Amino acid sequence: MSAARFTRHLGAPLVGLWLLLCGVAQAQQPAPPANATAFLEMEVDDDSPYVQQSVGIVVRLYYASQLLSGELGLDAPDGASLQRIGQDRSLVREVNGRRFNLVERRYLLIPERSGPLLLPGARFEGRAAGGFFDEMFGGGNGRLRATAPDRPLQVQPQPPGAPQPWLPLHDLRLRYTAAPDHARAGEAVTVVVEAVADGATRAQFPELPELDAGAGAQVFAEPAQFDETFSGSTPQLKLTRRYAIVPREPGTLVVPGLRLPWWDVRNEQAQTARLPDLTLAVGQGRAAGNSPVPSPTPVDTREALPGLDNALDVGADPAAMPRPWGWIAAAVGFALLWLVTLLWAWRQRRRLPARGAPAAARPAAAARPGLAQLRQQMDTAGLDEVIDTLAAMGQVQGLQGVLEHLSDPAQRQALTDMQAARWSPQGGSVAQARQALRRAFHDGPHWQQIASSDHTGLAPLYPPGR
Repeated sequence: MSAARFTRHLGAPLVGLWLLLCGVAQAQQPAPPANATAFLEMEVDDDSPYVQQSVGIVVRLYYASQLLSGELGLDAPDGASLQRIGQDRSLVREVNGRRFNLVERRYLLIPERSGPLLLPGARFEGRAAGGFFDEMFGGGNGRLRATAPDRPLQVQPQPPGAPQPWLPLHDLRLRYTAAPDHARAGEAVTVVVEAVADGATRAQFPELPELDAGAGAQVFAEPAQFDETFSGSTPQLKLTRRYAIVPREPGTLVVPGLRLPWWDVRNEQAQTARLPDLTLAVGQGRAAGNSPVPSPTPVDTREALPGLDNALDVGADPAAMPRPWGWIAAAVGFALLWLVTLLWAWRQRRRLPARGAPAAARPAAAARPGLAQLRQQMDTAGLDEVIDTLAAMGQVQGLQGVLEHLSDPAQRQALTDMQAARWSPQGGSVAQARQALRRAFHDGPHWQQIASSDHTGLAPLYPPGR
């Protein structure tokens, strides 16, 4: 029986019930009707983003029945990368007077080229526990389907003269969480800077620059700490970095505040986040007091060493002079004990190569990331996480250390191309660079072989036994 004929015979109030039993309402209703068992919402934080701007997407699944199984998905559009962020959130919400279970899932979309971009709607397929009408009529089979409408986006190119590195954000705030106003010469004081960026991720955000105190102080910067969250449907990054400032001499020390240029996507203009300059009143260090150094007190050697007069007295009886045989015997005993200890240590050292690596070294080797983790990072994470994983695998520091220790020119070139595509407007496609990176590191990094030898160039402590 068709829907029109069903309406004429039973009336409009029962049409919704008939659609629910046939499983049609879930597929045809993008909005939440009063009788829907499951429906989807998809929220995008920016419909006209810039190229390489982080776009937050929140997909919400509402369902009224108890789910036995289900699959919620969102396909990546052409010309953009898409990755799932964080864990699903389970809530309960009332819609149109009905109580729904709610699942929120977040995604991060990064357009890789300017122009129109069509974001496919999220989709859900699942099975719910059977209800009264399913058991009575034997229909429906508990299947649930829901689809959100497609979302068209218009991606804008980088504006001419935009600050570099290119950093499109909704907002950027810098502040001091620790900023002393006094110090002592030769002693370190700690300065803590916090940056909060709306619309950025760790992979996209550049490193906070180091403080420059000039010749008046030394500055030591610690690695930054990151915290990635969502503010509504917009990704938010909090970055914290600590600096240790050691003034060289007393006086007044002025440390210029940080400057970080970025592009305001809301107002479509270049901005610069600024911190005020730090002024430190530097006092005399505790270790550099002006009290005079006391001169050493003269020692009377004749009083300090009683009996020395008798030992040097020419007229003394030689038979009454102390004899040194006891001291000589003690020295010989200590020398023999030292030789025995050295021989035991040498024998223990010869046994170590046969037993393998010491136990303390094995956990460090086992803690290195593996190839599976590297492949996962290349599929879902940013370039910074990939570089960190490669550095941990090769036990080197940063991108420069990875490039210096890789033996495969193709792998070095892939990393260089990915870095260029990420920050330079003429660097090419980020998606193509990421694919080239996966191909180059498909079987893991190829490190340079370091020749090792047991021969140290020194003569052996003991000749080999015959």
